[in-house]
Amino acid sequence: MAAMPEADLVMQGGGVKGIALIGAVEVLEEHGYTFHRVAGTSAGAIAASLVAAGIPAQQMVKILKEADYERFQDGSWWDNTLIGKVVGLVTHNGIYRGNYLRSWLSEQLTTYGTYGKTGTFADLAYQDPDPEHHPLPMERQFRLIVATSDISSGQLRYLPWHYPAFGKDPSGELVADAVRTSMSIPFFYRPVRWTTKDGQPTWFVDGGMLSNFPIDVFDAPPGVKPRWPTFGIMLGSKPDANLGVTNPVKGTLSFGFALLRTMTGFYDRMHIGSDDATDRTIFIDTGKIRTTQFDLSPTDRDMLYQNGRTAAENFLNGVDGRPGWDFQAYIDKNRS
Repeated sequence: MAAMPEADLVMQGGGVKGIALIGAVEVLEEHGYTFHRVAGTSAGAIAASLVAAGIPAQQMVKILKEADYERFQDGSWWDNTLIGKVVGLVTHNGIYRGNYLRSWLSEQLTTYGTYGKTGTFADLAYQDPDPEHHPLPMERQFRLIVATSDISSGQLRYLPWHYPAFGKDPSGELVADAVRTSMSIPFFYRPVRWTTKDGQPTWFVDGGMLSNFPIDVFDAPPGVKPRWPTFGIMLGSKPDANLGVTNPVKGTLSFGFALLRTMTGFYDRMHIGSDDATDRTIFIDTGKIRTTQFDLSPTDRDMLYQNGRTAAENFLNGVDGRPGWDFQAYIDKNRS
């Protein structure tokens, strides 16, 4: 009996377009893949946490198709007025609180997670199958990595790897709290404030500010042959998909949101530079869907899901002159 194919997985951020990621994951599962470790940024961190918790792809599809995304824009009625938004930006550096997102994710993890029901990183403990030859530090023995931007120190943080810098025990920390730091879309969500173990305040915003696609986070050192692949899943659009989509600027607030949409749209359309990354990445066309388009229609959701499935099938089986996935061919070309 053939062994089940194994992989690590890295997923790009993209706001409400995360259902496309799960469409691709579903196809990988249907082809027999199991995942050792999973990393993600922003919406990719939400999807990654669900995968790392061992939730079957079909259940993840149901979760994201039925999610009430408009509730992710949480706050009082005042926060949704023009004046309230301005006050939120001035006083909290962001409009929406992000509390609903955090509680919603915790509920999914504790309800459907197969490795534990605490919602903490203790549920996601990871032991390398060959620990003698591939030892991992204690802070890295987890199935999930969340990428977040520490703007106070100007560096990318990987949680739970960097929890000790804040005097935190990774096993006791809620997964949803880590994901919330990576979901702090500038202007849109309030940034998250922590304190280092030395007492210095630290502010976190969307991980995509520094690395929206940390494809190399699980890579073996140079000269060491990888035991299994790291697949990447990118959300984006065709080069002409945003033609006709404008961001009218009529004042300071609209300027800020135009800046945000342009920035996040660039992340989502960005192509990978190296063959090493391109050859192992599933690229999903997400059309004209915006990162913060929280009023997704059922048709939009189904389009994203189906495009995710199609992209993964094309990646594995080959399409338009591009051969299907071949791990040995990838190693010979990029890791010899």
